[in-house]
Amino acid sequence: MLGDQLNPRGGVLSGTDPRETRVLFVVSAAMLAGRPWHRQRLHLVIAGMRRMADQLVADGYEVDFRVAASIRAGVRGHLRDFDCDSVSVMEPADLRLRSSIAQWHECHVRPNDQFLCSSAEFAQWASGRDALRMEDFYRWQRVRLNILMDGDRPVGGQWNYDSDNREPPPKDGRAWPKPIMFSVDDIDAEVSALIDLHAPDAVGAPWVGLWPTTPEQAAERLAMVVRDVLPQFGPHEDAMLSGNWHLAHTALSSSLNLGLLSPAQVVEAAEAAHRDGSVPLASAEGFIRQVIGWREYVYGIAHMWGADYVKSNALDAHEPLPQALTQPEATDMVCLRSALQGVDERAYAHHIQRLMVLGNLALIVGVEPSALNNWMRERFIDAADWVMAPNVIGMTLHADGGRMASKPYASGGAYISRMSDYCKGCRYDPKQRVGPKACPFSTLYWDFIAQHEARFKKNHRMVKQVAAAKRLADIDGVRTRAVELREGFRSGSV
Repeated sequence: MLGDQLNPRGGVLSGTDPRETRVLFVVSAAMLAGRPWHRQRLHLVIAGMRRMADQLVADGYEVDFRVAASIRAGVRGHLRDFDCDSVSVMEPADLRLRSSIAQWHECHVRPNDQFLCSSAEFAQWASGRDALRMEDFYRWQRVRLNILMDGDRPVGGQWNYDSDNREPPPKDGRAWPKPIMFSVDDIDAEVSALIDLHAPDAVGAPWVGLWPTTPEQAAERLAMVVRDVLPQFGPHEDAMLSGNWHLAHTALSSSLNLGLLSPAQVVEAAEAAHRDGSVPLASAEGFIRQVIGWREYVYGIAHMWGADYVKSNALDAHEPLPQALTQPEATDMVCLRSALQGVDERAYAHHIQRLMVLGNLALIVGVEPSALNNWMRERFIDAADWVMAPNVIGMTLHADGGRMASKPYASGGAYISRMSDYCKGCRYDPKQRVGPKACPFSTLYWDFIAQHEARFKKNHRMVKQVAAAKRLADIDGVRTRAVELREGFRSGSV
């Protein structure tokens, strides 16, 4: 049982008799030491495996839980110690591990059942289409799964309420929901010691019990989300506040990605809450779209385009990671520092912080796509290669030249000023493009448009921006300042 397949009722355990089944868990020392992972990311996976192992023992299974040099070394050690020929494993969601395990004669691979649309079904849906767009996939999913449908029509008469869900932060002083915290126990102490031993380069704050590590904890978090979060989710899902990291975000992605929750379980709860009148349609639809639309679309894209997709670099971007990404104190930008502090403290930033602060900065600075992809994989609680590659390479950095998204998600400081409270306490001014007080986003955005004018003027969604950049009277000063800013991000002086 792999660390992102922690479902006691499905997957590799489906149809098994506890009295006749031994379950193997392997913690890979090579994986722990291979990257500067966030401590909480490592802790989540290992603690989830440990708690699942204990539960299976209580349910009557025999369990072999071992730390080995690698997953394959653990499998071979198990086969040797228990005198057996092979193990069964559910097809990994991780692209590289899936490819590797497919070659291991010791493993009998079963289909992955953790998604509502398998990679094979997605490939069939995509076959013959001139262009792939998430909205088309999402509507197909709605119909075939009969979710938020009224016969053959969407509930409420329209498919998508995204235009209703882009409001700036409210100014009514409301109290936002607070996530459930879970107790830290002896298992957590053992896992922390294991990380100290095998992952000396781990970064970030230690485990405090924020993230669910069992199906029961994840179900408790889901109930809280449906009761307290979803009623407020929709309109302000793109808002950012320096004093509140949670807002009306569900923060369920890590539980979904580890198999502690199933997508069907989550969607059924949200749809039921809408039908009983406790969650507005726009909020329920927006949340369900993330689960059965975006999440499953990303999974399908990742496996259809393969592991080499992460090498894409259509914009020829080669800048190193800004120093602030590893040293948040190395920036005076309040928006950037706030997002990075959240990553350090919780291994988390919500989707707009990821896309329009961290990702947007990397895009307009010109950061090497693989460098940002690796950094996000290492730092985020819900990271996985299938999650990060499409979201970072395609959606965030436009490094695939438009295969994933029809335009780059670049913006200046005005967007961040409108959607957050960051700019009020920042020494940079989003209304200025040149000079020492100019917001780096405002400067670098227009430099980015000018730098890629030849490409973007052929994109009908970027023509207006290209024309606007050419009309700027201070464009020469903008481009000179952009050179200074890139140097500042390398040295940590912005």
